[in-house]
Amino acid sequence: MYYPRFIKAQAASLASTVVDFVVTIGCVEVLHSWYLAATILGNIAGGITNFCLGRYFVFEATQQNVRTQSGRYLGVWLGSLLLNATGVYFCTQVLHTNYVVSKVVVSFLVGIGFNYLLQRHFVFPKS
Repeated sequence: MYYPRFIKAQAASLASTVVDFVVTIGCVEVLHSWYLAATILGNIAGGITNFCLGRYFVFEATQQNVRTQSGRYLGVWLGSLLLNATGVYFCTQVLHTNYVVSKVVVSFLVGIGFNYLLQRHFVFPKS
C-alpha cells in the first residue's frame, strides 16, 4: 500500500464526510427531513467533494479524461450510496441505533473497504 496516497485519501474522505454530515444533519435537524432522504442528499454532496479532491489532490489524475473518470466515479458512487443508505437504514431501523452513529459506522466501513480500493484501482488508476 502506498501510505502517503492512502493518508491523502483518508484526509479527502474526512473532508467529504464533513460535507456529507453537515448536509445530512442540517436536513434532519433544521429542515426536519426524513433521515434516509437526508442521508442520500448528504452522500451526493460528499460524493461531489470527494471526486474533486480525488482527481486534483489524492491521485493527481488531471491528465486523464474527466468524462471517463466521472463515469467510473458515478458507478462507484452509486454503489457507495446504496451501501451507505442500506447500512444506515439497517442500523437505524433494525438495530435501533441513532442515525448519526449508524452513519459514522457505515461511512467508515464503506469508505475503507469499498470507496478507496475502487477509486485507486478503477476510477483514478495510474496510466
